[in-house]
Amino acid sequence: MQHELYRANGLPVLQNRTFATAEQAKASGSADIVLVQDSQSGLIFNQAFDASQLSYDVDYQNEQAHSVQFQHHLNDVEAILARHFKGRELIEVGCGKGYFLEMLRERGYAITGIDPSYEGDNVDVIKAPFTRELGLAADAIVLRHVLEHIQDPVSFLADIASANRGGQIYIEVPCFDWIVEHNAWFDVFYEHVNYFRLADLRGLFDTVHEAGHLFGGQYLYIVADLSTLRRAPSAAPQLLVLSDNFTASLERTVQIIQAAPQQGSAIWGASSKGVIYSLFLQRAGVAVDHVVDINPAKQGRHLPLSGVQVSSPQEAMDALPEGANLFVMNSNYLEEIKRMTGGRYVYHAVDSASFQ
Repeated sequence: MQHELYRANGLPVLQNRTFATAEQAKASGSADIVLVQDSQSGLIFNQAFDASQLSYDVDYQNEQAHSVQFQHHLNDVEAILARHFKGRELIEVGCGKGYFLEMLRERGYAITGIDPSYEGDNVDVIKAPFTRELGLAADAIVLRHVLEHIQDPVSFLADIASANRGGQIYIEVPCFDWIVEHNAWFDVFYEHVNYFRLADLRGLFDTVHEAGHLFGGQYLYIVADLSTLRRAPSAAPQLLVLSDNFTASLERTVQIIQAAPQQGSAIWGASSKGVIYSLFLQRAGVAVDHVVDINPAKQGRHLPLSGVQVSSPQEAMDALPEGANLFVMNSNYLEEIKRMTGGRYVYHAVDSASFQ
């Protein structure tokens, strides 16, 4: 039995795919979310998900490592890997553009990557989705921000365990408890078919060596033995109900912009959160002057469905008056953004309790 938690219509199929023109962006694919929780397993997923709509390619841009704050996070992840995997052969399934993989190689790790969106020339990265037919095996698997994209996560892990003949695994995914606690409705995406809590991940394995939260609680991780993967949880799940003000930050942002349109405004962060937030603002009849991102690969390109063009930080700072409203999509970056912009603006961390 499943009970519904949240519903949203017409979201981008791939929220991190950018487009050369506004027309292409507005014509890009959309789909619905019906977020439900299974009362038997406790797992949370999009009941309306259709994997055939997704196709990852080089226009998929989700690299966050341009931020110093995110680099600190990657250092935290490497410290966990060092405790368990140092000196062992690794495979990173879903290595993206390869930033973390190259970081590990520079620190002495023997690692192979797999990802269809990879753009580099490292011969140890295979530009394809993971399948058992690749015939790869290593001492341990690194699986960062992949499992939330997989429609049947337990079967996917079972395929990895079988192909790898056991071994250990590091799994990192967004934390749904954080989303619920912070009313972060803009952290629910079509690409993410699954939403995990720490107990859900722990319940997938009999042997978990380490588990916890990272990145200000927004991510969770475990290090586990693949050979101990379970098909069913060992305990009754905790059933969830979302707050009545789950989407309250959207109404507050609309009010702030409409109260002083001449003041100027921008969304800072054109990754997943900013894509969803700017789209819903547009549908509420409000537009910010800029959507900003520090990733050069996004700048000048257009966001799916909304068609909004992404500005560089310098472009936004040159155009926005002092005292403009900056809506910061991720409070982890708030202090970094304040330093970058010289404290000239009014900063709203939309995922903070004080904003809702």
